[in-house]
Amino acid sequence: MTNHPVGAVACALLAALFFAVAAVAQQQAAAAVPEGDSLVRALLRSPRWWAGIAGDVGGYAMQVAALALGAVLLVQPILVSALVFALPLAAKLNGRRISARTWATALALTAALACFLLVGNPSAGNTDAPLHHWLSPLFALAMLIGAATVIGLRSAAPGRRALLLGAASGSLYGVAAALTSYVTTLFEHGLADVLVSWQTWTLAAAGITGVYLQQRAFQAGPLSASLPAVTIAEPLAAAFIGVTVLDERFRTNSFGLVVTALAVVVMCATTIRLSSAQAAA
Repeated sequence: MTNHPVGAVACALLAALFFAVAAVAQQQAAAAVPEGDSLVRALLRSPRWWAGIAGDVGGYAMQVAALALGAVLLVQPILVSALVFALPLAAKLNGRRISARTWATALALTAALACFLLVGNPSAGNTDAPLHHWLSPLFALAMLIGAATVIGLRSAAPGRRALLLGAASGSLYGVAAALTSYVTTLFEHGLADVLVSWQTWTLAAAGITGVYLQQRAFQAGPLSASLPAVTIAEPLAAAFIGVTVLDERFRTNSFGLVVTALAVVVMCATTIRLSSAQAAA
């Protein structure tokens, strides 16, 4: 992995912008599908949903570039800034104004994110960790994702169903992000190496399943339940893999770790607040 943190941050911010456009388009498309109708069929016929997919493709391309330049612990938390970009977009489409309190929340999220990056100073790790390093963390995440999916699909409460499916989707995106850096390096050795790698197929399965569960979450209940779950679960799952598998670390002292932890708490709280504001926008 090349370690160029400034380039990684710039690419991650562009990725967040693309993901924001995609989220606004996909939320509106999925929410318009009645619960009893075929979700996949309806979305495939929606131009707005396809516009969202185009945004996702652009965002993922920028995310790949960011992960090639910096650590998972550096890149993934920046993607929560998609909420800051998505809020005015959603408000503009729905003809609503954004309150001063919401802008203050967005500013707090931005400040917490900057604190996380500057104080925590995440380091790059080992992207080609052997399979046995992956087994236990992946198994733990798979159990959590499976439980959230099963309980979510069986839940009668729309808000709870949206929350659990959103958390499962975001966690799968986090797994995919953690695998992305290594898979992209395989292309340097030829397509054969890409196709025979277990990381490639795990990445594809996590990404495809994550997209489907995200649409189910958008359809199932209020956006104030699904959006924060997706947004928070992704960097948490990616950070878990980064620390336990990829040997990424925060380059700071004990006090810095406390400040970094507080920044994460503020990021989670402001993410939930901004998600609720976006759902109302």
